[in-house]
Amino acid sequence: MQSHFPVIIVGGGPIGMACAIEAQKNNISYIVIEKGCLVNSLYHYPVNMTFFSTSERLEIGNVPFVSNNAKPTRNEALEYYRRVAQNFELNIHLFEKVKKVDRGQLTDDSKEHGFTVQTDKATYTCDNIIIATGFYDIPYLLNIPGEDLPKVTHYYSDPHFYAFQNVVVAGAMNSAVDAALETFRKGAHVTMVIKGNEIGSRVKYWVKPDIENRIREGSIKAYFNSTLTEIRPDEVDIITPEGLVTLKNDWVIAATGYQPNLHFLEQVGIALSSDEVRCPTLNPETHETNIPGIYLAGVICGGMNTHRLFIENSREHAVIIMKDIVEKAKV
Repeated sequence: MQSHFPVIIVGGGPIGMACAIEAQKNNISYIVIEKGCLVNSLYHYPVNMTFFSTSERLEIGNVPFVSNNAKPTRNEALEYYRRVAQNFELNIHLFEKVKKVDRGQLTDDSKEHGFTVQTDKATYTCDNIIIATGFYDIPYLLNIPGEDLPKVTHYYSDPHFYAFQNVVVAGAMNSAVDAALETFRKGAHVTMVIKGNEIGSRVKYWVKPDIENRIREGSIKAYFNSTLTEIRPDEVDIITPEGLVTLKNDWVIAATGYQPNLHFLEQVGIALSSDEVRCPTLNPETHETNIPGIYLAGVICGGMNTHRLFIENSREHAVIIMKDIVEKAKV
């Protein structure tokens, strides 16, 4: 089995796949290493989710993305990216997690290669690494008593599970709003707990009026300028402007958002800014980091600012990176 590759791509999402396609176009041998399933983050989206972007803006590799409506669903996206992977016969190792990256290691052939990548299944060497790991793996925690109870989840999936149950949804952005509306329509008794004084400004424009009307009519109860303070097996405590409120509760959906795995970047040796954004150091013209031969692609480039980069404006990263790798190989 081949163990050395000119390029190793960490992350098998749409941007990692786009990087693999560009490598193929340039006749560069590569491997994509993905710790979960294909487009793992998209797979963990809610089953009924509709993208904000139109289908053509999610395309990679010049493969048309045809959807029933202008804005595709999660299931349509999963089908599309599977078809792309099959079409290009991408070299992807799924359910394989990168554990460690070392620089300048000697291999069995006594040649020094740029990097050694150790996974939970194998060890590889490579000349270049592209990290395209996204940001959907680490939820922001509430850090309150009871958050570790089985009734609490940071990943909402299917609304049927919550039918006729007392559900608290913490958050005010797209994930929280989708969870509140969908579980309500399956018969759940839904209460939203929102830190600010309104529904988030980035909520999808066709959904925002729906949630605001449901709150206004009282179908969904919302506590604004409020926070969850404790979760117990059968109830929760909420601090509101009017004081402490205790509610009967069966399930808590903590839709508090997610963050990129910046710890992995630090372990690799990539420098991060000292401010709260913790933006990785990279050359915007090549996407190479402070470590020669290691590149970043996709939303990970923005550090904690995960609302700046999406599939549609990150696809070009693959072209930029591969152009630099090809140019360096000529020297």
